Amino acid sequence: MAGENGASGLSMDEKLTFIKRNLQEVLGEDKLVETLKERDLKVYWGTATTGKPHIAYFVPMSKIADFLKAGCEVTILFADLHAYLDNMKAPWELLELRVKYYEAVIKAMLRSIDVPLEKLTFVKGTDYQLSREYTLDVYRLSSIVTEHDAKKAGAEVVKQVTNALLSGLLYPGLQALDEEYLKVDAQFGGVDQRKIFTFAEKYLPHLGYKKRIHLMNPMVPGLTGSKMSSSEEDSKIDLLDSPAQVKKKLKKAFCEPGNIEENGILSFCKHVLFPLRGSKAFEICRAQDFGGNIAFSVYEDLEASFAKQELHPGDLKNAVEGYLNELLKPIRDELETPEMKQLVAKAYPQKKSGAVNADTVTADGVSPVKLDMRVGRIVEVKKHPDADNLYVETVDLGEESPRTVVSGLAGLVPMEALQGRLGVFLCNLKPAKMKGVESRAMLLCASREAPRTVEPLNPPEGSAVGERVFVEGYSDGTPEEQLNPKKKIWEKLQAEFRTSEKRVAEWQGNVLMTKLGAVTCSSLSSVPIK
Repeated sequence: MAGENGASGLSMDEKLTFIKRNLQEVLGEDKLVETLKERDLKVYWGTATTGKPHIAYFVPMSKIADFLKAGCEVTILFADLHAYLDNMKAPWELLELRVKYYEAVIKAMLRSIDVPLEKLTFVKGTDYQLSREYTLDVYRLSSIVTEHDAKKAGAEVVKQVTNALLSGLLYPGLQALDEEYLKVDAQFGGVDQRKIFTFAEKYLPHLGYKKRIHLMNPMVPGLTGSKMSSSEEDSKIDLLDSPAQVKKKLKKAFCEPGNIEENGILSFCKHVLFPLRGSKAFEICRAQDFGGNIAFSVYEDLEASFAKQELHPGDLKNAVEGYLNELLKPIRDELETPEMKQLVAKAYPQKKSGAVNADTVTADGVSPVKLDMRVGRIVEVKKHPDADNLYVETVDLGEESPRTVVSGLAGLVPMEALQGRLGVFLCNLKPAKMKGVESRAMLLCASREAPRTVEPLNPPEGSAVGERVFVEGYSDGTPEEQLNPKKKIWEKLQAEFRTSEKRVAEWQGNVLMTKLGAVTCSSLSSVPIK
């Protein structure tokens, strides 16, 4: 599917066009132009070898194809050490296995889009990041980087927890040093890495190293309209999904008629299918009764047609399904072998149901499975008779009789905003008297200190009262009948509950959810949940 490879005969402006195509931002464009006047660009793209790659990886792969067309020297870094430092998303004993899997998958993807591998250099992070020179530079960097800057740099990339691990603070510095040790002119990545890129521009000169150019892709929405994520099953299509699975996931994908915002189908067309087709038109087959077949030579025409509702979402999905299966077939053929299946089983071992390990508990040995969280409906709200800052709520939790819940929301949330609404309630705290009224559950809210703002969490649309709320990956097991207050189980777990930048409720980065999907917050992002 790829267009022509090679950069022979291309002018500097043509090379620049290929390099910048579909990027959201370029830091150091003047330097990019100056370099191209003298020679071809040296660029690297790194990927932390954590979860399994999915179709969103075609976005950087298509840009790598662009870089090669522009004559760039391209290095692909399998960042195994970064995968370990990011809250141990890849355990140490699995690093080598996951690198092998990533290498096989990415090479298969590149071959499927006709990218010549002989023009690429593949490097494993631990091949040089454990050297004496690199280690000394890590120490040099750690002596001048503040905790604030390290935390800020990794905010959108490194898994965030309340008590930050030192490993996560080291992560941005290592990524900055990679630019020097790989001897490149530019680093390519998603716009979510912008803070790491500006961190590198600030601190590398302090070590006597030059600033690099930074090339940033936009973040491509997943099939649900949010960021495509390995942890959100319906948001992604796996590289080894069958044609039937591809059809099923595309059928459920968000693609509202006329809506071109947060549309994962259109974004995939823009950033993958159109660039890879080169001069070939993007064809959509449809019955004569619905306008007959139609072809688009540029993405902008496709988007305009969809925005005007001249193109139906079903027809667009059918076309994308065909092109996607065309991309995936050679990957399936290459990777669905006994050897690869054995590698996957070893690199991504299945957790045994009910097993307790470092991934399922806090440092104190407490698992979120112990929490009895449920969807409840507030059927009545009254002011507390003896406290101006308290509400007394009657809550239907799907039990024989409703519970009384006392919340400190008076003056922060209007009474009418609570009346009749669904919320997420923690139901197995020991009942506590608050100014003489016994509270038998707690309404979970996102909370910001300045300016003081509190918002109850929102269960997924269509949720029923009494429905269980759990942390993704922690659905096995039975909650405690009542939490022992002396063990401070809720206090230990609560420290890691917060909303994400997308206003999704999470614990240690794992989504709080029901069987219908994620629990969210209306407007507060990156704040604690209490």
